[in-house]
Amino acid sequence: MFKLKEVKAHCDVPCGIYDPSAAQIAALSVIRMVDLMNAADKSDDLSYHNDMARYVAVKETEAIKCKNEINIIWGDFIKPPHLAVNPDIHTVAHNIMMLGGAAKQHASREKAMELLAEVNKFAEIFWKIKGVETKVAKSPYAPNEDVVYPVL
Repeated sequence: MFKLKEVKAHCDVPCGIYDPSAAQIAALSVIRMVDLMNAADKSDDLSYHNDMARYVAVKETEAIKCKNEINIIWGDFIKPPHLAVNPDIHTVAHNIMMLGGAAKQHASREKAMELLAEVNKFAEIFWKIKGVETKVAKSPYAPNEDVVYPVL
């Protein structure tokens, strides 16, 4: 009908919409849920089990969300020219996938912190590709951990 010989598309959504902040918030949420699990009051058995079930469910959901958000950026936005300048991005993204799985398998604050650290590395690379300077600051809510933010 159109008699086109070649069609090219860059990504699923218009450029500029990708942002690693949702993955960072998800990683922070994993840490927060682990913290709440560790602080849970075991004196009321029924409430304890209810709270733990909710914390685990949220931890699982947020770990998956973190992985999905990074996977979308990694798969849809990162292109060969970005790889040439940032060759470690595949390793960082793979680490996020593995640590997201570990966050689901365990209730380890150490693993959750490693997840956030890798997501922050990914965010640094992402913003560098976009030509945006970054800063590190404490998240303004619990668990109050360091997050890479764009300087806008």
